Amino acid sequence: MVGYLVGMRWSRLISQYALLTSLLLVLSALLLYPIALTLIGAFYENPTQATGFTLRNILLVFENPILVGGMVNSLKIATMTTIAACAIALPLAVLSTRYRFPGKGVFNALVLVPMILPPFVGAIGFKMVFGTQGALNTLLGTEVDFVGSAQLAGVVVVQALSLYPIIYLNASAALANLDPALDESAENLGAGFWRRLLTITLPLVRPGIFAGATIVFIWSFTELGTPLVFEYRQVTSVQIFDGLKEVERSSEPYALTLVMLTVALSCYGLGKWLLGGQSYAMFAKASRASGEGVLAGWRGWLATGLFAAVTMAAVLPHVGVVLTALSGTGQWYRSVLPREFTIAHFDQALTSDLASSAITMSLLLASVAVAIDLFLGVLIGYVLVRTQVWGRGLLDALCMLPLAVPGLVMAFGFVALSLRWPFGKGNPLEALSVVGSDPNPVPFLIAAYAIRRLPYIVRATVAGLQQTSGQLEEAAMNLGASRVTAVRRVIVPLIAANLIAGALLAFSFAMLEVSDSLILAQQERHYPITKAIFAFANRLADGPHVAAAMGVWGMALLAVTLVGASVLMGKRLGAIFRA
Repeated sequence: MVGYLVGMRWSRLISQYALLTSLLLVLSALLLYPIALTLIGAFYENPTQATGFTLRNILLVFENPILVGGMVNSLKIATMTTIAACAIALPLAVLSTRYRFPGKGVFNALVLVPMILPPFVGAIGFKMVFGTQGALNTLLGTEVDFVGSAQLAGVVVVQALSLYPIIYLNASAALANLDPALDESAENLGAGFWRRLLTITLPLVRPGIFAGATIVFIWSFTELGTPLVFEYRQVTSVQIFDGLKEVERSSEPYALTLVMLTVALSCYGLGKWLLGGQSYAMFAKASRASGEGVLAGWRGWLATGLFAAVTMAAVLPHVGVVLTALSGTGQWYRSVLPREFTIAHFDQALTSDLASSAITMSLLLASVAVAIDLFLGVLIGYVLVRTQVWGRGLLDALCMLPLAVPGLVMAFGFVALSLRWPFGKGNPLEALSVVGSDPNPVPFLIAAYAIRRLPYIVRATVAGLQQTSGQLEEAAMNLGASRVTAVRRVIVPLIAANLIAGALLAFSFAMLEVSDSLILAQQERHYPITKAIFAFANRLADGPHVAAAMGVWGMALLAVTLVGASVLMGKRLGAIFRA
């Protein structure tokens, strides 16, 4: 009997390590290998053949004032966006978790509204409102060039208003876990509000704030779509995008991508050391409703007004996009509101050849990517929560790496992959490529979408498994079910809500993925939705209106999925947006 139990234990350990090894190999192939090819290509004169090793490529980046200036501008945008997003999100998070005030329930739902529109689509509406001949200048009787001479500020404003909910979700989750007795004890000792906030509350929630700020910083540092829409090309992301034309014969795009990745990870490490490295343990977490105070009178309406002002500012790009989609061609120029309204652009956004093929392509890519993520996510979540095998930490880190590695770097990595064995000219899979006269980037787009959105499903799965007792699985096995059957018939149905929430987010964000779509899809027949929106936005006449209409359809999709995910996961939704 003892021998049988020992044999069962060893068999289980072998199967667990086999599963762990398989998952690490898959993630290495889809994540580490493309990144490694980018890094390696930066050190060769011929990056596709890995010949002519040299360090000169890296030095040339720093010797080129245009490239250095682009890096500085990118850092400026990322820093300013993160600071602005924190300045917006933290007061709202403190008010929402600590106090009751008029309209709190409504504004807690509206705070997610900015996330239903990718920043670069919001930039289209922002330009219509703040352009030289836009609505604001017409209203004020001025001609201030908000999106010309102040392009950098425009990019920062659009990105901060789009990304602050990520910091809000993480800060709110961290604040909700604080024991109110800590704040009450400090108050009883005579500490004022600001002293308690700065010396007790913020140090305790610092890791949560850092988690959200990290995503915002890296996202804005590598954002490609928004600078392109604002025609602000003096940033590293756009310089890499422009360098794709020479990717087969020049090492500069590889070197520039390597420098961007190094700077991003260095900033992350510095921030981790300064802000996220130390946390403070608590003996208890929030458990009493008395911890939530009531803001009465003018204080309550002041809090309501703050939420209302932020919400109005955040939805301004959305309003601009909707009005652009509804306005007749050329009918929103030197006027506060469009002079003529039409719904024809919405029809074009669904039925024109480019739009319909883009929607079909995005549905295909996102569906396959989410199916892959669900399969991998359940397996990864099971290994992380239900096993004690050595190497789980490495697996967890690899799963979260796509949140820390810039999406632009990931996309460029797949371009590099398409030029190397077994892809590229003269290799077995040369028909699959990103560049060239007859590319087929579909497999690379699916792989890029899947690996970029895998963290959402992994985090949702882990959250569900942590709340589901492993004894249920063991009971099913004692009744004769295999482990696979027990997981499939017992565990998966119990965490279905989490899986659906993660899948909804992964699907909607994959449908509206920007960096991968702009870089990997080079011909119209392969354009996903976001690349089609970008193409329409650069077309004269009705192009921006059709692009805005496609953006509105995208807003509707994200709105539905975010509401559904929020209902299914509640306050745990913030954990999905945590690096």
